[in-house]
Amino acid sequence: MGGNLDINNPTGNSSPERGWKFSEILADPEVRSRWEKVRKWFFLRESTYDMTNRCNIRCEGCYYYEGDKQFARLNTDPGAWRKLMASEKERGITYVVLAGAEPSLVPELCKVCHQEMPLGAIATNGMKALPGSINYKIHISVWGNDKTSLRIRNAKNMLHRQIENYREDPRAVFVYTFTRDNIDQVFEVGEVLADNGCKLTFNMFSAPVGYSGNLRHDAASLEKSRDAMTVLLDKYPVNVLFSPYSSVVHTHRSGLHDLFTCSYPRRNPSTAIGLGRSFRQYRTDLSWNREAACCVPDTDCEDCRHYAAGSAVVTARLFRHAANPEIFRAWLDYVDTYLAVWVMGYEKGANLCGALSAPPGKAIR
Repeated sequence: MGGNLDINNPTGNSSPERGWKFSEILADPEVRSRWEKVRKWFFLRESTYDMTNRCNIRCEGCYYYEGDKQFARLNTDPGAWRKLMASEKERGITYVVLAGAEPSLVPELCKVCHQEMPLGAIATNGMKALPGSINYKIHISVWGNDKTSLRIRNAKNMLHRQIENYREDPRAVFVYTFTRDNIDQVFEVGEVLADNGCKLTFNMFSAPVGYSGNLRHDAASLEKSRDAMTVLLDKYPVNVLFSPYSSVVHTHRSGLHDLFTCSYPRRNPSTAIGLGRSFRQYRTDLSWNREAACCVPDTDCEDCRHYAAGSAVVTARLFRHAANPEIFRAWLDYVDTYLAVWVMGYEKGANLCGALSAPPGKAIR
């Protein structure tokens, strides 16, 4: 898969590729159309919010129950949350990600957030249905088949229960997290989800700080995960929200920070522009800590291949990907995927780049 592809010479020719002007790349009508489609959403400015420190299951390798954020006091006052959302709008936030332990346990707080901030997503285990009035994207975590879910998540018949709660729900995206020991199970899970008309995207387990268990990836499992993503993307193009470039980026032996330099405050000291200035990760007591602020706090940064991190880190590297038509097409596919996964009403188009394009300046292997 891929080989040592040089992004500056993607065809493998011995002569270096000429430089490209951005206007030349956009001269392709298909590329320009996709560019105009995605750039309308560049106003999105996110922050994330731990809605509760309670959960109805307990998973191995859970990010929430690492670090000290789990011990923050729980604020259940709807008025306080409404005030927070109003202040967030004032400082330019346009998109919220509601997470924590399990936000479906506090639907009244999620509803307040939606009333104040209409664009957003909720990360949930899917065991409890969220009211339809909360019109956010709902990301339902899947970590394998039901046998695996019972073993590492302590929940019986989990996939069946998740589907029962969210079948035919336009908000729902099932997020399959690849670990080192569940890769082959994605074919079974993918078939079940496709048969039920569900949407599916992919995530890579990114180890919490200090985690050394069997879920952590190695070089072989990264490549095997990429192969599985490719098979599912080809087999279920209507159900799977993903792109070839997404599979390369998230299964690369280098993590997202090494590939692109992470934009989140935890790794980015700048407060001048972008996420370094705008992003905050609020705890259940409505406080936040810049030194710990990233989309998935307490992740081992060197191992981070998380889909939520990539949605900001990769999309922010527009100019780096405007090197030639192929890698720009790949980047457009990535952004198109990200918007389809995260924004209500946004429909993903056909991928423009079918090749496994390497990240700028990197080999796939």
